[in-house]
Amino acid sequence: MDGRDLDAVVAGCIGIDTNIYLYGRDVDWSVEANFTQNLDYVGQAGGYSSRLFASLGCQTAFVGSVGRDPMGDLIRRELAGDGIETLLFDDPLGTHRSVNVMYADGRRKNFYDGKGQMDVRPDPDACRRLLGRSRLVHVHLESWCRHLLPVARELGVVVSCDLQDVVDLDDPYRRDFVDGADILFLSCVNFPEPRAALERLRGGRVGRIVVGGRGADGCVVADDAGVRFFPAIALPDPVVDTNGAGDALAVGFLTSHVLGGFSVDAALLRGQIAARSTCTRRATSRGLVTRFQLDDLYAQQQHSGE
Repeated sequence: MDGRDLDAVVAGCIGIDTNIYLYGRDVDWSVEANFTQNLDYVGQAGGYSSRLFASLGCQTAFVGSVGRDPMGDLIRRELAGDGIETLLFDDPLGTHRSVNVMYADGRRKNFYDGKGQMDVRPDPDACRRLLGRSRLVHVHLESWCRHLLPVARELGVVVSCDLQDVVDLDDPYRRDFVDGADILFLSCVNFPEPRAALERLRGGRVGRIVVGGRGADGCVVADDAGVRFFPAIALPDPVVDTNGAGDALAVGFLTSHVLGGFSVDAALLRGQIAARSTCTRRATSRGLVTRFQLDDLYAQQQHSGE
């Protein structure tokens, strides 16, 4: 991998999120209007992931689609301000949008508009050149991303994929992503007893790592050493927004294990710290945890566990 000038390429969805913060416990469906606080920002899996890689000191690139609209312009400016190299192609239907109804405890209900993501296609030669410069590619579930997987493997790039909230382990849409990745991440929200699901996704493949996020219950990993559960960690600041937590778990793990040489268990602790830190920030993918802050919080967690 010597001579590659990028640590990570993030491929997939990026867009503008609108978070709707409820003042009450839930939407009052008996009235026409609810008073809320509505905040817009660069988000979605690609936004959080690429910005956190950069915040942790990685040379980072992002490949994905945006519209030729003010929201696409905002994304271009924000990523450029973070020093993230971009390969952005046009979505004629516009920039991705998400609306997240946010509850007081940080939970959300997401409404996702992927615009033309099922039909857009990036420049394959430009993608090959970009992947050839990187040590790692972290892929999300945009349909066009599946075409990058064999290219990355051919080029010897480590491939990770976020399967997000899997419902059906036999989902044909996700099959290419499951088959093509070295490291898989998923939300265990639909698997309260996740051991069998992780073992199934791992499929006995030597060297494959599967990480499941369990929210307030911590996380779980399946690798060559078996299946292990890790409790949630505590930080002083409260949870106010869970958007980006799964992305931060993945990026914290990848920067630590794949790029930093930490053991799987140590990298999972660092990923949990990154995720928990992200939950303390409301409606923003800016100013995520830095490498210095992560190192300091990791040392504190190790000391507290002695």
